[in-house]
Amino acid sequence: MTTTIKKGDFAEIEYTGHINSPEFVFDTTYPEIARKENIYSEKTLYGPISICIGENQILKGLDDSLENLEVGKEHEITLPPEKAFGKKDGKLLRLIPSNVFLKQHIRPVPGLQVNIDGALGTIRNVTGGRTIVDFNHPFAGKAVTYKVKVNRLLTSDTEKLCALLTLGLNLKKEAFIIEVKEGKAHVTIKSAVQKELLDEQNSRIKKCVPTIKDVTFTVPPAGKKEENQSHTDATDDTEEVHDHEHNHDHKHHP
Repeated sequence: MTTTIKKGDFAEIEYTGHINSPEFVFDTTYPEIARKENIYSEKTLYGPISICIGENQILKGLDDSLENLEVGKEHEITLPPEKAFGKKDGKLLRLIPSNVFLKQHIRPVPGLQVNIDGALGTIRNVTGGRTIVDFNHPFAGKAVTYKVKVNRLLTSDTEKLCALLTLGLNLKKEAFIIEVKEGKAHVTIKSAVQKELLDEQNSRIKKCVPTIKDVTFTVPPAGKKEENQSHTDATDDTEEVHDHEHNHDHKHHP
């Protein structure tokens, strides 16, 4: 009997995503592909990931496309720019005096990624004391294709909780001890976690795993935490700039 994915299901998936033009791999769960494509990072946890369909724990366009796919098979999904990283928006190009960068000992050059008051941008051009910074996502305007393998659906509440917490807190599954009994879950976390993050996870657990009515957490005192590993992207190597000479009303695509 064929099993397909429905919204609200928990699915274990593996995938590789590539930009269509020019063609190159930008994301993958496979370490061997990451090494081959020169995008491997020691900070990234490779291997299958488990997500709750409809919770946008991955790119929304990809999440939406997983519904109705057959479990146990590999699928190819192509997303147009508007369902991937958005269309190019000319309003997200800003002209900034080059001395804003120079005052902070940053030499503005095309291609450099910068963090200006929390907004990530890429320097496109430097001329006449002016620097053009593009706050569009680096892949805005590009179609992307994913090859996705749907391994299985998660069935136990313990696995589902672990899946939510692994992605929600950017921790390895070994960081959790989960006990579920009669609609109550107790989670022991080996790393210190802020209360606000735990409250957020509590709400998401009750939404995504309705059979669990109560969740409690045990965490070590603040200051005692393991080194955690989280998914990284191409914006890791950015320069931080505080731009106090311009209005801060710009928006940035996620």
